[in-house]
Amino acid sequence: MPRNLLIATRNKKKRQELHEILSDCDINLITLDDVEGIPEIEEDGYTFEDNAIKKASLVAALSKFITLADDSGLVVDALDGRPGVFSARFAGINADDEKNNSKLLTMMQGLREEERTARFVCVIAIADPGGSVQTVQGVCEGRIATFASGQGGFGYDPLFIPAGLSKSFAELSDKEKNMISHRGKALNEAKFLLQRI
Repeated sequence: MPRNLLIATRNKKKRQELHEILSDCDINLITLDDVEGIPEIEEDGYTFEDNAIKKASLVAALSKFITLADDSGLVVDALDGRPGVFSARFAGINADDEKNNSKLLTMMQGLREEERTARFVCVIAIADPGGSVQTVQGVCEGRIATFASGQGGFGYDPLFIPAGLSKSFAELSDKEKNMISHRGKALNEAKFLLQRI
């Protein structure tokens, strides 16, 4: 019988992405929408790892489920690593993908292609209710386009062109993206941790 794994998110697109990548594991994915009484966890860490560990540990302790939490974001060299841990709220507390992307494009106006290097980073933490927590990381190198393209994905996907490709993440199929993405790489590492829990 598959074990339950609680994913510390209410983001339906992220849940779908995780489900597709972990589909070959003998686990039953549940989300925060399936568990009552779990508050929103404030992401106030200085690193992706800080935030992932905090979310996974607190949710595991409250829910009594083994919990997987991730924190990920876009790191842009020309912006000294921003938006970084503030990726989801880059354009303000109530920012959406469109506002974040618009702010990023505005800040990068006039930069040459070689100045537009960036990477997506994902840190995954897996915690058990007893307080044990382990982390893995995935990175996808690329660059920021000068305009948005594609309808797939979410977040900065329409602006991010992975190294070696000419299409944005948002122009790739889910399968293509999951093979090379930061989250796909981190989840493939996380599979080994899940087998030992």
